Amino acid sequence: MICKVMSADLCGTSAFQICVEADVSGGLPGFYMVGLPSNEVREAKERVIRAIINSGFEFPARKVTINLSPAYIKKHGSIKVLSHL
Repeated sequence: MICKVMSADLCGTSAFQICVEADVSGGLPGFYMVGLPSNEVREAKERVIRAIINSGFEFPARKVTINLSPAYIKKHGSIKVLSHL
């Protein structure tokens, strides 16, 4: 695992904590999001890739996996970063 941040998502008027873990590993190049993301969260991968490239970094030609936990809760909309661990 490369990075782990705590985040939050809204469900009605309640917020719940989400752990976002990123991993870059060997394997076929690709960008994968796991942990029951909604369609709008899944589409954020294009924005993430563009943000990395536009920030002057090279996007790795490796397998990038983003884990959103807990996996049993569907993630909606934009997820807010709370703090770095």
